[in-house]
Amino acid sequence: KIKVIVSWVLSAVIMTLSMIHVDGKWQNWVMLGLALIVVFYCGGSFYVGAIKQLKNRSSNMDTLVALSTFVALSFSAFNTFFPEFWESRNVSAPIYYEAAVMIIAFVKLGKMLEEKAKNKTSSAIKGLMGLKPKMATLVTDGLEQLVPIETLNEYDNVAVKPGELIPVDGVVLSGSSFVDESMISGEPIAVEKLKGDKLLAGTINQNGSIVFEATQVGDKTVLSQIIRMVENAQNSKAPVQKAVDRVSSIFVPVVVGSSVLTFAVWTLFGGDEYLSYGVLSAIAVLVIACPCALGLATPTALMVGIGRAAQSQILIKDAAALETMCKVNVVVMDKTGTITEGKPQVSDVRWSSVAEPSDYSALLSIEKKSEHPLSGAIVDFLKDKEIKQIRVDEFENRPGNGVVAKIQDREYWVGNMALSSSFSVDLDTDTQTHIAKEQGKGHTVVLFGYNSDLLAVIVVSDTIKPSSLAAIKQLQDKGVEVHMLTGDSKASATYWAEQLGIKHFDADVLPSQKQQYVQQLQSQGKVVAMVGDGINDSQALAVANVSIAMGKGTDIAMDIAMVTLITSDLSKIYETIHLSKKTVRVVHENLFWAFVYNTIGIPIAAGVLFPIWGILLSPMWASAAMAFSSVSVVLNSLRLRKSK
Repeated sequence: KIKVIVSWVLSAVIMTLSMIHVDGKWQNWVMLGLALIVVFYCGGSFYVGAIKQLKNRSSNMDTLVALSTFVALSFSAFNTFFPEFWESRNVSAPIYYEAAVMIIAFVKLGKMLEEKAKNKTSSAIKGLMGLKPKMATLVTDGLEQLVPIETLNEYDNVAVKPGELIPVDGVVLSGSSFVDESMISGEPIAVEKLKGDKLLAGTINQNGSIVFEATQVGDKTVLSQIIRMVENAQNSKAPVQKAVDRVSSIFVPVVVGSSVLTFAVWTLFGGDEYLSYGVLSAIAVLVIACPCALGLATPTALMVGIGRAAQSQILIKDAAALETMCKVNVVVMDKTGTITEGKPQVSDVRWSSVAEPSDYSALLSIEKKSEHPLSGAIVDFLKDKEIKQIRVDEFENRPGNGVVAKIQDREYWVGNMALSSSFSVDLDTDTQTHIAKEQGKGHTVVLFGYNSDLLAVIVVSDTIKPSSLAAIKQLQDKGVEVHMLTGDSKASATYWAEQLGIKHFDADVLPSQKQQYVQQLQSQGKVVAMVGDGINDSQALAVANVSIAMGKGTDIAMDIAMVTLITSDLSKIYETIHLSKKTVRVVHENLFWAFVYNTIGIPIAAGVLFPIWGILLSPMWASAAMAFSSVSVVLNSLRLRKSK
């Protein structure tokens, strides 16, 4: 950014000085000093790139930029030091510092726009590492001691209090709690952990205190493996091959050959008398062919397209994604939080005929005291019904089953089938069928009763986002395959897939399996866009051709993703594909016109019109033509701003 600013400021000064004509030619020396700064400080990277290409016996845009600017600079420097060489031939010593510096300024601007769009931050990795606590509570002979996490070993006993992160992978020894494992499974409902259950590093202990035995520490934990895989995927991702790069290996030698041929023809047919014309024409060929327009053709269109996307609540931080999106033929979506709301809600309540209004208040009051992850959903549902809370006299948590409470001398219970059995509840056939059907869909069923009477069957489930059905159908109608991945059971995944009209899906998938699923599709020649919202999607997002995160998802997912949808509207996915097609079309138009300028300009700069009409294009006019081609490319790109 600094080099772009410096190059444009000094270029403006040099352009101004080039228009000043005074005795002493002091401005030539000032321009030489400023031009050296622009060419070798601001444009030094082009020379480094050109030298590397030369060593490999190849060429690219850097080669032409370095060659044209060096020739224009050295030619002008020679004329500043030895103006008499031209004056003895009755020709004013030509100075073209402005051509050299403007080439650097234009191409450097294009490079900056391109770099700005690339995701070169390590914030995603840092965010994942932030899930690792720095300290852990080591339990030795019944005594607790706070120690750095790096000092933990396998088989150590570790205590975790409510609200703390699980420091390493392990198995519960004592205590019980609910643990938020959404970062691994993607599922919103916290999992109850009892003795013998597995714990994963980076997951959040919600309410109970537990002691567990460490089984995987350091780089062996699941979280560390996710971090390593994401890092490897990001580092190994190859940049998109631009059309400019594909033709530069041919274009550069042709231009250099044209310049040499121009000089040779002028001197061969004109002799010493036309030596100055030969030199000026050869330089003009190099200057007018300098690919400023080619360098700006892709990044300007992509940056305008990115701005247009932002107006539609689509944030694109990797320009390559906008270019690639038009080729996407498979969209893989995480279910929870992407297709669905990702928040448990009460979807159905069936009250029995024996239930009384006071029982409604009892259920609300019990759930208000409960720490179960589903209690919040039930409380929200009952509050909407304007049910009032009453006092709970006794409250008992029964880990793995539910809760039992005494209200006004009545013993209520809320929990699962096992808890209802302990109260000798006799479920009729219709109720059993209803429960089995809902559980088959992957929904959670909560039973509420008084003594041996069943008062209510409550179904808690996730819900499909309003836009999901239409968005998925739109993609499928446009020939894009839609795949769904979920940590849910096979039965649950089948139910959701049927509801959404999705033919391709997989269930019980872990983060690494999501990555493998995407890579398997890519191995079949598919161009894959991955849509996710959580840390558990990060590996798949990192390896996808285009990665898309939901704006309401985790920061980790948004850091890794190339595209972030600010809203939860999945129809924005096809909007991105549509905008990508328009943007790529503008890129192709820009490249076409840039090549047309060079195709027409090079022969004119070489002097083909001189024998007929005496027209000779000086390097100054060549640089002006080069600048005009760059401006036209920018103006063509700006048309995208009005794109619907």
